[in-house]
Amino acid sequence: MKNLVIMDHPLIRHKITILRKIETKHKEFCELVEEISMLMAYEATRDLPLEKVEIETPLTKTVQEVISGKKLCIVPVLRAGLGMVDGIRLLIPNAKVGHIGLYRDHDTLEPVEYYNKLPNDVNERLVIVLDPMLATGGSVSAAIDLVKKAGATNIKLMSIVGTEQGINFVHKNHPDVTIYVGIVDERLNEHGYILPGLGDAGDRLFGTL
Repeated sequence: MKNLVIMDHPLIRHKITILRKIETKHKEFCELVEEISMLMAYEATRDLPLEKVEIETPLTKTVQEVISGKKLCIVPVLRAGLGMVDGIRLLIPNAKVGHIGLYRDHDTLEPVEYYNKLPNDVNERLVIVLDPMLATGGSVSAAIDLVKKAGATNIKLMSIVGTEQGINFVHKNHPDVTIYVGIVDERLNEHGYILPGLGDAGDRLFGTL
């Protein structure tokens, strides 16, 4: 599929396996989400533009490269997306952070918006929407709608675990958005949870099981 990147790095696959385990405790779960997000961000930011600048080393002046212009905005979908933020900010500490609050109605499985706060210059930045679980794709697609409404035109999506159904839904609604996913799982159950999945990412991140 165009605009789909499925991670194949051994470290990412290894850490996702540990993330899935029922015996993985809260603290380790949070650390793993952070580490996986950092590894995925390395790939998702591969095409950031560079420009040349003159600097001085302890020995001489030289022309080297830095990231050009307005850089990055990361937008976690609350609340599970928050767990992915710190890993990316370890790589890019100056990244701006927006927040979109959506929850999935348990009966209709449709997304309901309750919070939306994005940087004023979001239209000048690469925006990476964060949600660790790409299940039906409804909530993430709605989040991307809100980001586009704010003026963003350069948008990527980063999820740790996805499904073919969710990927297809987002791609159908937002074919211009590149999707980065750590692994693609088999299916959704009757409640819209990913199988084999890793459970409710938000509950496991914030200890609300």
